[in-house]
Amino acid sequence: MESNKLVTLDLLQLVYAYGLILLSVSLARFRKIGQERQMLWASVRMVVQLLAVGYLLHLIFAVRSPLLVILILLTMTGFSLQVVGSRIKNRMPHFYRVMGSSIVIGCGGVTFYFCLLVVGYSPWYDPRYLIPLAGMIIGNAMNGASLTAERLSAEMRERHDELEAALCLGATSRQAAEPALRTAYRAALIPTMNTMAATGIVALPGMMTGQILSGTDPIIAVRYQIAIMCAITGAVAITSFLILLQGYRYYFTPAHQLKERIDG
Repeated sequence: MESNKLVTLDLLQLVYAYGLILLSVSLARFRKIGQERQMLWASVRMVVQLLAVGYLLHLIFAVRSPLLVILILLTMTGFSLQVVGSRIKNRMPHFYRVMGSSIVIGCGGVTFYFCLLVVGYSPWYDPRYLIPLAGMIIGNAMNGASLTAERLSAEMRERHDELEAALCLGATSRQAAEPALRTAYRAALIPTMNTMAATGIVALPGMMTGQILSGTDPIIAVRYQIAIMCAITGAVAITSFLILLQGYRYYFTPAHQLKERIDG
């Protein structure tokens, strides 16, 4: 029983942990990379947001209305769009429309599929399961989505002359954009594939580590981690695919002509 005892962290231990952030900021300042303030601000924001979420979860887990749970999920999606938008300087046309619909369909579809068929709890809108799972899926898919949008925008700018030449030779907008779409999709999937390849041997994922530290049997924790990684991969793949499917169209006219250069 002693081996399953939960180790809690008090305020002083969190201060010790935050010392690693301060060390990271100091190293960044030593190397003069110019991102010390952003790193420090991001860490403060993380702490404040997580503490706020921790207290809010007590209230959220008591929610028994599916409409309120869906509203919470939409709010999470809205924040993820804001974060992705702030990362990308050169945005594709209709950026928020494309990203918003892709995240809602891709992450939302995977989340409900996972909750209904994989976990299989009841009711389906139980926030104790749905909110944390949706958060993990959206948070990880957000990285793939930002890579997809950024890479697509860059490819369409860099390949402008190549695209015009292909269209002049009779290619459709989809045929002309295919190399750019392929490159952008590959870039979006590489981090997820690398994570899957390294998981278990090189790295122990945070969720699995947290479960083991809380006393969960390692085999059960591993099963959940495998399922979560499958869900994350599916969400990244579907969301990125939808971004590309919609996004490239806005660079062309209905007559398959390339629009003027759009850099934001």
